[in-house]
Amino acid sequence: MDQQIEQKIVERGQEFFNSISGEAPSIFNKGWWTGKVMDWSMKNEDFKVQLFRFVDVLPYLNTSESLLRHIREYFASSGSEVPSVLRWGAGKAGLGGALTAKIMGGAIRSNIESMGRQFIIGQNVKEAMGGLAKLRKDGFAFTVDLLGEASVNEEESDAYAAGYHEVLDALAEEQKKWPALPGNGPDNGMDWGSMPKVNISIKPSALYSRANPVALEDSVEGIYRRLAPLYQKTIDMGGFMCIDMEQLKYREITVELFKRLRSAPEFRHYPHLCLVQQAYLKDTEQAVSDLIAWARKEKLPIALRLVKGAYWDAETVLAKQCDWPVPVWTHKPESDMAHEKISRLILENHDIVYFACASHNVRSIAAVMEYARQLDVPEERYEFQVLYGMAEPVRKGLRNVAGRVRLYCPYGKLIPGMAYLVRRLLENTANESFLRQSFADGAAVELLMENPAVTLEREFAARQEKAPPKEEGPFPPFRNEAPVDFTIPEKRKAYAQGIAAVRAAEGRTLPLYIDGKDVVTETLLPTVNPADPGEVLAQVCQAGREEIDRALAGAKAAFPAWRDTPPLERAQYMHKAAAVARRRIYEMAALQTLEVGKPWEQAYGDVGEGIDFLEYYARDMLRLSVPRRMGRAPGEHNVLFYQPKGVAAVIAPWNFPFAIAMGMVSAAIVTGNPVVFKPSSLSSAIGYNLVEIFKEVGLPAGVFNYCPGQSSVMGDYLVEHPDISLICFTGSMDVGLHIVEKAAKVQPGQRQVKRVIAEMGGKNATIVDDDADLDEAVSQVVYSAFGFQGQKCSACSRVIVLDAIYDTFVQRLALAAQSLRIGPAETPENFLGPLADASLQKNVLEYIEIAEAEGKTLVKRSDLPDKGAYVPLLIVEDVMPEHRIAQEEVFGPVLAVMRAKDFDEALELALSTRFALTGAVFSRSPENLAKAREKFRVGNLYLNKGSTGAMVGRQPFGGFNMSGVGSKTGGPDYLIQFMDPRCVTENTIRRGFTPIAEDDDWV
Repeated sequence: MDQQIEQKIVERGQEFFNSISGEAPSIFNKGWWTGKVMDWSMKNEDFKVQLFRFVDVLPYLNTSESLLRHIREYFASSGSEVPSVLRWGAGKAGLGGALTAKIMGGAIRSNIESMGRQFIIGQNVKEAMGGLAKLRKDGFAFTVDLLGEASVNEEESDAYAAGYHEVLDALAEEQKKWPALPGNGPDNGMDWGSMPKVNISIKPSALYSRANPVALEDSVEGIYRRLAPLYQKTIDMGGFMCIDMEQLKYREITVELFKRLRSAPEFRHYPHLCLVQQAYLKDTEQAVSDLIAWARKEKLPIALRLVKGAYWDAETVLAKQCDWPVPVWTHKPESDMAHEKISRLILENHDIVYFACASHNVRSIAAVMEYARQLDVPEERYEFQVLYGMAEPVRKGLRNVAGRVRLYCPYGKLIPGMAYLVRRLLENTANESFLRQSFADGAAVELLMENPAVTLEREFAARQEKAPPKEEGPFPPFRNEAPVDFTIPEKRKAYAQGIAAVRAAEGRTLPLYIDGKDVVTETLLPTVNPADPGEVLAQVCQAGREEIDRALAGAKAAFPAWRDTPPLERAQYMHKAAAVARRRIYEMAALQTLEVGKPWEQAYGDVGEGIDFLEYYARDMLRLSVPRRMGRAPGEHNVLFYQPKGVAAVIAPWNFPFAIAMGMVSAAIVTGNPVVFKPSSLSSAIGYNLVEIFKEVGLPAGVFNYCPGQSSVMGDYLVEHPDISLICFTGSMDVGLHIVEKAAKVQPGQRQVKRVIAEMGGKNATIVDDDADLDEAVSQVVYSAFGFQGQKCSACSRVIVLDAIYDTFVQRLALAAQSLRIGPAETPENFLGPLADASLQKNVLEYIEIAEAEGKTLVKRSDLPDKGAYVPLLIVEDVMPEHRIAQEEVFGPVLAVMRAKDFDEALELALSTRFALTGAVFSRSPENLAKAREKFRVGNLYLNKGSTGAMVGRQPFGGFNMSGVGSKTGGPDYLIQFMDPRCVTENTIRRGFTPIAEDDDWV
């Protein structure tokens, strides 16, 4: 940066600070309750976390008993007193007596609600209009934002749009009473002579509940349908609209929406449309350049509001969870640098871009002022914006110096307002917060005005870099395969190309693969698209008993050499197989979309999980291959190690046709057991992917044998065969128990007891507590219950809702289910596709009849495509624990809703079946979450998360009771099941001489 400009920025900033000397934002005023709490939060991180969580749940605590219970759980769980800062305003009330406790609870509620109202211009239109009039009287313009996050159903999207129509109607009348704010522009009735009096900000995702990056066009059209009438109304009253930028996943949708709205023939004449840009995103400078280029090409003036960004924590956590590149700058000075650089870029293009600089950072504000002066930007081409309820000294100083100041004013109910409040509290208490440093910590002005590039350099110099973790062994540390990010257009294009590639190969014949050779049989079975059974994807050769004998003979012959192959070499085959699958991931995922009707994102995730199994088990085999010394008694040496069991039969399901199949197969192979693999007849083409992968990596003949066939022809024969040492199965409880029974009988010539590893069914329950976050609970229950048409053993098939929240939850759940789109899975905007085939369709239709007879129908979606294996989505309530629909696994989009009077009864209902696979709890009660950890006894329990989606190495998967036998897949105990342990003991004493080993501790 030019040193002269830098000096001017610092001087202007120092002048600004001098003009507001002695003032502080009300949020840091320790004479007020809010200021005391903020001070406490900045000194005590644990209190801060608990406070923010309590603030989040407060609007749901509708009784004094519930309020007091949560106060105790959040702030006095160990028996200590509630912190004095929270008791402020309640005298000496404590939790001892009912009356004093009630007084304290009321005071805390009142104080927190007052804190929330500090950031909200009003809870209804009347309050908002009064607040806006007062701001204008004080010389400030405004932009109004209706509180609310993404909608979970279309009725909520309608309500959000209706809320804006209501506020626009009110503003149309109120603006007639307001004189224009004075400025250097002409006296034309507009603020500052150039800007409309009415200004609104809209979050686009709330206008369409189905907004999803994978379906860009549908998302844009869905939002546009509700947004265009609002924009027309804004134009009619001579107003201004700003489209907010939300989470990164909505950015492409939002930008396309803005372009479409701005360039629509009926709107081209009107320049007052703004788009928010977030400086904390690493690629925002390029995004702004692209928007400016677009505006020039279209010859359309635009407006841009530049903010730092409000979702830093969420974007960072999501990226790290998914192993995606972190999209935001990870150090605050980097965001500050970006804000200054992008501000200058926009100001350089002031002829076509109106600039709204949104910041509380005096350094950033001073930089914009100096850039504007240097570039001769007219005052009417830019303004400053700050948040209502924050940075009062900054806004007053700006008004006095710049004149053109607009306050971002949220309005609406406190329940949606709490999410906004938590973000504001987080922003104000962060160590890097400019307001905190300026007004709470009292940082020196010189430090606050320092060039962020210098700050960053100093911070980097002071930082002690962590040494990268040592890579032990031949492979890098295990990392889950990253889920697909469909916000990236190239990935959507790649998936569509994958579908085209699958279709281009339709009609091929897939042979068996036995002992390293392709085997063609006369018996063929077509595998078809369940959305269109007339579309034959492939003809699959079918194995009979003769082919099974050949496969078993080949596997048996391969066993000695494969058993003795070093574990590292076996693991390297798996590592190479993972690389092949990774290279072909779009094509293999697309095949699942067409063969079993799995939606894009979930099909991609299925292949990714299969890759995870290959990588995880390769590494775990190396861990288990190291012999373990047992005991330290002198004079002897004891070693425990493992050896493979023998030939494994792997019987795979169709619902996770690559992930589960590859998981079971790779576990058997990497531990030294040759495999005879029987895929489901519904997903045999996907099963053939394993053949292609293992062929490419050069797996020795006989180690992997692909034998699709009808269970009625060769299923029992394979299970009962004396050469089988272990059976790995995933499927229904009935079939699993049948396999256990058949395998238990010793056959002539059998040399060992067969081991059965069986992953079976579930009747999984989700508990919705009376303080649950319903935005999360509804969306997660919908996904867990109806994702992939409910065809997951982990699916939520029962939702147990507490009385106090039952009606509200059920209403929102029903509306969300009504909002889902039904159709072929290859069309990305469809949520609900077909079942995997007609026989499954028939079975689920029978259960739908049972459910309707036993319960009361809440939702039944009969708007189904004319062809394909579709069934109605069904939700029934008034379900009792003894009902079949509450006890039996359906494997379809059928959800039973049950009512519980309290959390203890909810747990009883959840555990009232013979299954114990997965479960979920949505609660913001620390006590109830702890109770669930202890008493909700299932294999995989999810707290404030849906019941599906276990990840290899992070959430080892599997249940007990009638949900399965064996240890968890993707965990540290799984591979041991495929091997037999051996212990070798050596007497090391020779003629009284005992050698001493390095690890001996007896000398």
